[in-house]
Amino acid sequence: MMRRAGFREAKRRVLKALAEGAYQHEARNAIDTRNELSTGAVTAAEVIAVIGRCNGTHHTASPHHADASVEVHVLKRERWYIKFYFLDEDTFFISVHR
Repeated sequence: MMRRAGFREAKRRVLKALAEGAYQHEARNAIDTRNELSTGAVTAAEVIAVIGRCNGTHHTASPHHADASVEVHVLKRERWYIKFYFLDEDTFFISVHR
């Protein structure tokens, strides 16, 4: 069974991935409107700033629709919607948009 990441661990891991440029984007339809990080409309530094202002009240987690063993994290703050998950040591962004 995969260990679930709490908010603090998820925040630490996603900030580290963004700072190091060590992340990927999940392939999906309408990526241009749902993942502004992927398209370059926002920078990793901008996303880091938003996530840095998040606390546990801005966080939810649920199983991935295609693989229930993968926990998907959602951060909602200041009209931002940031959705990501971890596979082993890899970080994948599903959505990053306002």
